[in-house]
Order: sequence, then C-alpha cells, then structure tokens
Amino acid sequence: MKKTDTIIIGAGPVGLFAVHQLGIKGLKSIVIDNLDKAGGQCIELYPDKPIYDIPAVPECTGKELTNKLLEQIKPFKTEFFLNERVEEVKQDRENWIVKTNNNNEFSAPNIIIAGGVGSFEPRKLAVKEAEKFEDKFLFYAVKDKDQFKNKNISIFGGGDSALDWALELSKFSKINLIHRRDEFRGAPHTLSEIKKLEKEGKILIKTPCQLESIGGKDKIDSITVKFDNGKTELINTDIVLSFFGLVMKLGPITEWGLNMNKKTIEVNSENFETNKKGIFAAGDICIYPGKLKLILSGFHEVALAAVECFKRARPN
Repeated sequence: MKKTDTIIIGAGPVGLFAVHQLGIKGLKSIVIDNLDKAGGQCIELYPDKPIYDIPAVPECTGKELTNKLLEQIKPFKTEFFLNERVEEVKQDRENWIVKTNNNNEFSAPNIIIAGGVGSFEPRKLAVKEAEKFEDKFLFYAVKDKDQFKNKNISIFGGGDSALDWALELSKFSKINLIHRRDEFRGAPHTLSEIKKLEKEGKILIKTPCQLESIGGKDKIDSITVKFDNGKTELINTDIVLSFFGLVMKLGPITEWGLNMNKKTIEVNSENFETNKKGIFAAGDICIYPGKLKLILSGFHEVALAAVECFKRARPN
C-alpha cells in the first residue's frame, strides 16, 4: 500500500493545480484518473478550443493549459496512476484507504475529488459480439500502435480521433474508415490528407453506414456494415477501432456516503470539505451556494482545500 499526504481523484486542470497548491506547502500527492492522459475534459472534449478565463493568459487551448499546468508541477515529481478508476473508499482511523480497479491501494489523511463531471468512459459498440473481442481485437483507444502493424483495420468514427489514427496507422496497415454520416468532423488539413490517401487506395472510406455484426470465433475475421439504403457489405478485418466519443459516468462516487445533489457533491465553501472529514471536492463536481462552473473557480477551491489538507496531514 502506498502512503501519501493527499490522494487526488481526477487529472484535469483543477486536479493538476491541486498538486501545485499541496506541493508548495510541502505535501506529497498522487493522482488517479480514468483516462490514459492528464487533462480531463480540456484534453478529451476541447483540446483545440480557446479558453479565455485564465488570469494573465489572454487565450489558450485546453491542450496548452494542460501542458503549462504539468510544467508547473514538475518540481513535485508527482506519481500519476492513469487508466485507473477508484472503486472503493474506506476509513481507517484518521486516514482514508483508496482502492482502484487495478488493485492498487493508497492511504492518506486527505482525498480531493477533482473529477469534473465524473469519469469518462468510451461509448461502446452496441453489437452483441463486441464485448467478447474487447481489448484483444476490438479497442476504444490506442495505447501501443505497434500492435496494429500489418493488419487489416476497420476504424469507426467521424471525429479527430478516428481521422488521426486512420492517417497514422495507414503508414503500415490497410485501413477501412467507416462513419454513420457522409461528412467528417475533423480538422480540414487532416481531411485533405485522408482524401489524398483514399485516392491512392491506402484508406477505403465507407459512408453512411453502421456496424451490423462482427464475424469470427476466437478472433475477428470480418465485419458486416449496413448502409442507409439498406444494403450490407462484408469487410475483411483483423482489428476494430471505435471512436464514438466518451460518456460521462459518476461511477462508484455515488456509493461513498457523500451528500449528493443530483450529480454533484455538496461541500462547505470555507474549505470545500464534504460531509466526510478529510474528503474534499473541487471543480465542476462540487456544489455550494453561488457556485460558478469555471476553471478559475476550481483553482480557488483547491487553493482553500489545500490549506485544510495541510492541517490534517501535519497536525503538529
């Protein structure tokens, strides 16, 4: 079991700034996030969208803000546990024990929940065979692109993730790009590159159609797609990648005995503590009279929570 001063749940901007506020007080923290990278909503939902309400920064994107916050906390050498979700929280005298879905256990006097609107999970394919092949031949994220070399890959989706991976993987694999609409929503430059590769026969585009079924016994050997006009087509496939965006779920937070108000956690605005001593909530997930859902407000909330965390971690 790892011991620390504060366990931060959520690696979005508010969680990252919490690391800083604790760090300058000499407190150690670890960060747990369900996503495969830091940045939360900023990275997953609007990496290129301009943000205007960060003090002294006239304009920056979600990605730029995340990178600057990561740069700011470098001196504190904080350990991140990504692709992990907190499953269990229990009390042990003055400390809290946190257990994740990867069976990691942590102990600390403080927990800061900076989970935004809950944990992000990929929107999964609805066909019944999908679950059987998941994480073997069907994936909702790319963690190691080398495992997709020299394969026949069918990519579902019409946004940046689908288009970016179609471009990248077409360097060494055959790609079918499948979308339920005729128009794609990606960056114009990426779209023009895709069209170029389509002309060269390196990417085959199938629109407007949806996945009907997945074929294969122990591994995927084909998929069937159904077009809007009712026609179906069998496509030889080794790997399926699906990028239909993310759904937001509060997940196990609802079982931790915290006072919930709809999908938010009630806190006092003096130090952003919940009804449980030593558990704090900040950012979009917390609610109190006068709450504003701004990144700026989240920064203020963790600054005050960090003061209370210090008192609990260093009572003498």
